[in-house]
Amino acid sequence: QVQLVESGGGLVQAGGSLRVSCAASGRIISIDAMGWHRQAPGKQRELVAGITGGGSTNYADSVKGRFTISRDNAKNTVYLQMDSLKPEDTAVYYCNAEVKVRSWPPYRDDYWGQGTQVTVSS
Repeated sequence: QVQLVESGGGLVQAGGSLRVSCAASGRIISIDAMGWHRQAPGKQRELVAGITGGGSTNYADSVKGRFTISRDNAKNTVYLQMDSLKPEDTAVYYCNAEVKVRSWPPYRDDYWGQGTQVTVSS
């Protein structure tokens, strides 16, 4: 019904920047909250940043001041700009979105992307 596809991951040196994107497609009426999560090897998945449909944002303490989440509602896309990257930011980054699905009746569900690897070398 709905697909989320991340892009933009890669390898970057410590102190560098990277931007990841996540585009939603499919039977979408509207998208409420969107977010980025990450999972490092041997660790639990954690919330990195979230953004509501109205544009309010929240961040994990570990990324405040370095990462910026934004969205383009016309493109059903959420972005994560990552600056001043550190080796501890290395993880697979996943986006998620709370979607109102075009169906009868319409319903809301939470969807996840397949993940994109971000590796920060020291």
